[in-house]
Amino acid sequence: MRAQVLTDVGRPLAAAELPPPRPGRQQVLVAVKACAVCRTDLHVVDGELADPKLPLVPGHEIIGTVVEKGEGVDRFAIGDRVGVPWLGWTCGVCQYCQTGRENLCDCARFTGYQIDGGYAELTVADQRYCFAIDPRYGDVEAAPLMCAGLIGYRTLRMAGDARLVGIYGFGAAAHIVAQVARYEGRQIFAFTRPGDVVAQDFAHSLDAEWAGGSDEPPPEPLDAALIFAPVGALVPAALAATKKGGTVVCGGIHMSDIPSFPYRILWEERVLRSVANLTRRDAEEFLALAPEAGIKTETVTYPLARANEALSDLRSGALQGAAVLVT
Repeated sequence: MRAQVLTDVGRPLAAAELPPPRPGRQQVLVAVKACAVCRTDLHVVDGELADPKLPLVPGHEIIGTVVEKGEGVDRFAIGDRVGVPWLGWTCGVCQYCQTGRENLCDCARFTGYQIDGGYAELTVADQRYCFAIDPRYGDVEAAPLMCAGLIGYRTLRMAGDARLVGIYGFGAAAHIVAQVARYEGRQIFAFTRPGDVVAQDFAHSLDAEWAGGSDEPPPEPLDAALIFAPVGALVPAALAATKKGGTVVCGGIHMSDIPSFPYRILWEERVLRSVANLTRRDAEEFLALAPEAGIKTETVTYPLARANEALSDLRSGALQGAAVLVT
């Protein structure tokens, strides 16, 4: 099969012809139709997430078709369309798994990090961590839902019932979660790189109440702020923009160091918290909600052979919405 392979961190992906993987117990072999390119892929490739499996096929926003079943597979049939997300396996027996927090499992393994992912024509996945995809979505449209959508959804849920919601970093996750928030009757305030008029116009097209640079205060204090850009300096800015009792949620898996900030912007019962990974319940809830809410994804497609170009465009901020590789 054709694949794009990370042979060492900090190096471009290499095109390769690999033997087709075979599904083991509880696993399905998936013919990949589309795989979205996530900022987490950049963190893996650039070495900001330590100790990836090497060599590695990246990619964890996978849409494909089941073409072979391993022993014990009973959730899917040959020909079923499935989505494969970042969380690829958990132990099921630790205190986190037993209390509905499998996203924190100490033994968890992740697609495109410890498990070969979707930058390939075929991939193997645990059936328990695959999800049916609504037929109202095409393969390319659905791919960003599997991480940008899921992590955005979990991040918004961590903000509780906040009505005035700021979003810092208006990329793939933000453009999906903004639609969820508006569907729920919330007001959205978008913060982009200073001077990024294109991103601000994009936010306005998704009914943002206001869009401006991350160096600007919002027109009114926020109930909550969601941070998707991996920039630690946004944390004190977001805290300063929230009301008393407000919540700032860091939605990324990696962020540059947070600078020191005065206690007064955390005081008055503001909350600062992070989101780690996702749970299967998040996927089930969000994938049911997305078509009912009319969630649409903005995508730019690249053939599999141009995976490095897609990563470079994401790194430079040249994308509006999400990059998606197609086989």
